[in-house]
Amino acid sequence: MADTLQHSVDERPTPPVIEPGHTFASVTDTISNIVLTRRTSIGWFLGFLIAFILLMVLNLTIGKLLLTGIGIWGNNVPVGWAFDIINFVWWIGIGHAGTLISAILLLFRQQWRTSINRFAEAMTLFAVACAAMFPLLHTGRPWLAIYWLFPYPNTMGLWPQFRSPLIWDVFAVSTYGTVSALFWFVGLVPDLATLRDRADSKVKKMIFGVLSLGWRGSARHWHRYETAYLLLAGLSTPLVLSVHTVVSFDFAVSQVPGWHATIFPPYFVAGAIYSGFAMVMTLAIPMRKAYGLEGFITMRHIHNMTKVMLATGMIVAYGYANEAFFAWYSANPYEEYMMANRMGGPYGTFYWSLIAINAAMIQLFWFRKVRDNVALLFVLSLLVNVGMWLERFVIIVTSLHRDFLPSSWDMFYPTRWDWGMYAGTIGLFMALFFLFIRFLPAISIFEMRTIVPEAKLRTEHHG
Repeated sequence: MADTLQHSVDERPTPPVIEPGHTFASVTDTISNIVLTRRTSIGWFLGFLIAFILLMVLNLTIGKLLLTGIGIWGNNVPVGWAFDIINFVWWIGIGHAGTLISAILLLFRQQWRTSINRFAEAMTLFAVACAAMFPLLHTGRPWLAIYWLFPYPNTMGLWPQFRSPLIWDVFAVSTYGTVSALFWFVGLVPDLATLRDRADSKVKKMIFGVLSLGWRGSARHWHRYETAYLLLAGLSTPLVLSVHTVVSFDFAVSQVPGWHATIFPPYFVAGAIYSGFAMVMTLAIPMRKAYGLEGFITMRHIHNMTKVMLATGMIVAYGYANEAFFAWYSANPYEEYMMANRMGGPYGTFYWSLIAINAAMIQLFWFRKVRDNVALLFVLSLLVNVGMWLERFVIIVTSLHRDFLPSSWDMFYPTRWDWGMYAGTIGLFMALFFLFIRFLPAISIFEMRTIVPEAKLRTEHHG
């Protein structure tokens, strides 16, 4: 029986990283033509229009917020943090997969990263841009409060509480955004030079020429490029772990029941990678279909991403089980009540929805038939993003709305401005992504060229 099962498994070939038949020329033509010669489709214009409308909603919401104050949100006395911090944590989490795919998989020499690292890195930058708005705007008057978040001469002894992770967030997120932007741009330089050399107009040649920084593909250029790229990968790797760990400290160092738990750092990091890969899947599936990139983003990539999501999803589910166990085993009445309120209180539906998505639905990824069904995976990846947003909602709102003082208890109801800002950041993210895939190579040309059979033959010949 075991031999039969093993034989049936062995008959399933592992999907390739790149479909057979591609050469140096076909890789370069396929990717560069999307930017240089391919006509912009109606679907692109419709998608960008929707994203742009949502972006205008964001601008309207921010204008209203700056003129009126954060009273337009549904925040109240016990629920001082709500959609602002929920969305901040959610967007920071989505940005994690790009750096992990680019840096960590590069250091481990995983070839399957080559087709998805470029747009995953761009996704990281756009997600960090969305996330960075919320800590700034939730101060209500940024031109006054921003003074306390950045370094300045401390001769008057006015430095804010440096032991507060709210201050650490500023340094962690800004460092993460800076290193990610450098890593993304350095990787783009050889491809920008390729577009410069293939462009058919003086304007395009000039723009790509400036951006490619005088790249000529000499041995010295490649040596410096590889050194810088590896160095930035090494710098990015600890940031994958440190950034969301610092974000988790916003909660873990407090005394609020449901927050002060030592499991939060690994739990948050796993959840961030989980939601980040879900967003990569959400973007990769329609993009490979719309631009005919199935030969580059193959089922190998889809399978590997689902396996990473399954592994991190199981860690997240383990975190949920631990939260319930801690509440019971600690015999702390406040922790016990917090957990009972999450499960059976007024927000209980949200709690069981996230359990159904993040702990139960993720078990579908064990099955090969599910991993082979691309349309179903697209729906499931969207649901994972919803489930991870619900997780942040439950952690923040249900821990705050029942305070230590029962007379302070209140419900949180998001206003139209809460929803407007959230939808607006999705519009900003999608608008930036649509512009990216239209004007820059969404897949790394030179890295894809390194994995075609032609490259292996040349390596063997020179060896």
